[in-house]
Amino acid sequence: MIKYPHLKKGATIGVTAPSSGVPVELHDMFKLALSRMEMKGFSIACGDTVWTQDKAKSSSAKNRAAEFNAMMHDDNIDIIIPPWGGELLIEILELIDFENIKQKWVLGYSDLSVLLLAMTLKTGTATAHGTNLIDLRGEYSDDTTALWQAVLSTNTGESVLQRSSVLYQKEWQHDNPSPHVFHLTENTNWKTVSNNSVKIQGRILGGCIDVIRHLIGTPFGDVQRFRKKYLNGEPVIWYLENCEMTTTDLRRSLVQMKLAGWFEHCSGIMFGRSAANMPVGNYTAEDVYQNLADELEIAIIYDIDCGHVPPQITFINGAYAEVKVEEGKGTILQYFNS
Repeated sequence: MIKYPHLKKGATIGVTAPSSGVPVELHDMFKLALSRMEMKGFSIACGDTVWTQDKAKSSSAKNRAAEFNAMMHDDNIDIIIPPWGGELLIEILELIDFENIKQKWVLGYSDLSVLLLAMTLKTGTATAHGTNLIDLRGEYSDDTTALWQAVLSTNTGESVLQRSSVLYQKEWQHDNPSPHVFHLTENTNWKTVSNNSVKIQGRILGGCIDVIRHLIGTPFGDVQRFRKKYLNGEPVIWYLENCEMTTTDLRRSLVQMKLAGWFEHCSGIMFGRSAANMPVGNYTAEDVYQNLADELEIAIIYDIDCGHVPPQITFINGAYAEVKVEEGKGTILQYFNS
C-alpha cells in the first residue's frame, strides 16, 4: 500500500543537503530562494549542511545522514527540500533510518533521485522528483515548475493532471538572470520511437539514470520486492534522465537495468531531454531508444519535461499514472491511490 504525504498550507520546509551544499560564493543566491519560500507563506528550518561544501559533498556521510534523519523525525518539519543535487548522496543510504520514515514529502532531482527512489522502494512512501529549491528563487515560476505545490497538495484518493511545457531552456545563462530563473526559448516536443500517439498506464518510478543505476544489486534498489509488496500486479512506467553519460554508457546502464529485472512488467519508459547523450561513433540516443523498444516491445517516449534541461514535471514515485503523447504534446495524470 503506497503512502502519500500531503503538503499543507503554511508548511515548514526542512532544508538539508544530503548530497552537495551551497558554497560561500552562492549563499546570497540561495538565501533569495529561502526568502521566496517565506513570501509564499512557508516557514524555513535550515540545517548546517546547507552552508558548507568541500570534497564534492556538503559534509561527512555521518553528518548528512544524521541531519536528514533528524528532520524526518521532527514533527515540526512538514516537507524536506534540499538546495540541489550533487555527486555522492549514495554514501549516506546505509545510515538513513528507513525503518522510521514519516509521511512527509522529499522533493528534488539529480543526485537526490538516489534517495527518492530508495525511499519509495524500501518503505512504500511516495517521493517527489521535481524542482530543486534553488530554482524557486525567481519572482515567479513558469507554469510547469509552479505545479510542484499543487501536486504535493493533492489528497490521497485524488488525482492531478500535468501537461508538457510550451517552451524549454536550451542552456543556462547565469550571467543573465531571469525573473523566473529559466530562459525558456525552445519549443517543447515530446517524441515517441514509434512516431505514433502513445497511451500508457502504470506505477511511476525513476530518476537520474547516472546515479540510480548504482542501486542495482543493493538493498536500496530491490524493485522485485517493491513490486511484490506494493503493486498488486500493476505495471511500472519508468521515467529516466541522463545528466552526463555518452550514448554507450546510457546503453550499458539500460542493459544492466534490464538484466537486473527492473524492466519486468513495464508498460513504458520515458526519457527526459538531455544536454548529454553524446554519440559514440554514429550511435545516437535515438538508436538507444529504438534498441530498447525493439527488445522490450514497449512504448518509449523521449524528450519529456524531466531533469537537467528544465522546466520539469513533478513525478511522484509510487503514484499510478496515465501518460498520453499525441502530436508532440503530452499529459500525465497521476492518481494518489494505494
